Amino acid sequence: MKRITKFLVAIIAVMGIFACQQTTKEQEMKTDEMTTNAIFPKGQKGPSELFTGNAHNFGFELDSVFTTAAGNVYFMPGARSNWHSHPSGQILIITDGVGYHQIEGQPVETIKKGDVVQCPPNVRHWHGASAKVGLQQIYIVPNTEKGIVDWQEAVTDAQYQPKK
Repeated sequence: MKRITKFLVAIIAVMGIFACQQTTKEQEMKTDEMTTNAIFPKGQKGPSELFTGNAHNFGFELDSVFTTAAGNVYFMPGARSNWHSHPSGQILIITDGVGYHQIEGQPVETIKKGDVVQCPPNVRHWHGASAKVGLQQIYIVPNTEKGIVDWQEAVTDAQYQPKK
């Protein structure tokens, strides 16, 4: 009986150690997930002439071989870009959060982590965070020899509010 009791105590102890290790690994994973949510540095605050609210841009180095501009924008809750267009279009890869995107003449679309948005060449559009949740996006603008962006007027509060 003593051997069985010692054996059970030993098994429980090992299980306890294993459970503690699992908890530590889960905590490390959660910590890692929190740090990996911010893939790139916050970058420079976008000027108020081009953004409503707080948006920060971190641009990647331009490469003359690929003639592509790319970067990351962090939109804080409620922040959004002005209306704008790109001579060669734009691709957005949403890496975190929830936000909105609108191509002129179309309804406001909700965008979220994992979405890919294609903005056609020379078509007015805007994008930004939802009112309560921020948005992170990678932007890609190809064929920069044609130009990068044509900034226009601010998106009004009425335009920003998605139609229900």
